[in-house]
Amino acid sequence: MKQLILTSSLVLAILAGCSRKPQAPTVPLHEAAMRGNVAAIRGHIAAGSNLNEPDPVGGSTPLITAAAFGRTDAAKALIQGGAKVNATNKDGSTALHTAAFLCHADIVKALLAAGADKEIRNNAGSTALESVEAPFAAVKGIYQLIEGALGPLGLDLDHARLEAERPQIAQLLKLE
Repeated sequence: MKQLILTSSLVLAILAGCSRKPQAPTVPLHEAAMRGNVAAIRGHIAAGSNLNEPDPVGGSTPLITAAAFGRTDAAKALIQGGAKVNATNKDGSTALHTAAFLCHADIVKALLAAGADKEIRNNAGSTALESVEAPFAAVKGIYQLIEGALGPLGLDLDHARLEAERPQIAQLLKLE
């Protein structure tokens, strides 16, 4: 009888341990998105972390952060994990606005495939398509502003690449 009670207690303890959610990684989710740390993102997904938690400064979600830094695999992991593709930051921009404006074609494609709404307008009144249809010279200052704010965090914008790829991103947004 004593052995039966001990065995039952051991089985219950093992089963209780199996039902626990994994603990969230020590790497914050926004940092994981910014750095492209897919393992940490998957750990956050497994732990049930809020994939849509806005950052306290600009209100960007981890998906918007991944889109800004061009972290394609991180963005795809967040999308697959259930991140809201149409969530907006304090500027009213979505991950699609961000990926399109910064010319990250693979992220644009992944967002569109996941149902991102191309018709959402940000606080400036622009859709993702309209943000890349404007002449480069008209928006160069915005790129410089973004680079100044996010450069210390590792964002490096190649202005020649952006100018060359904007029409391709616009075409991609028109086709989908």
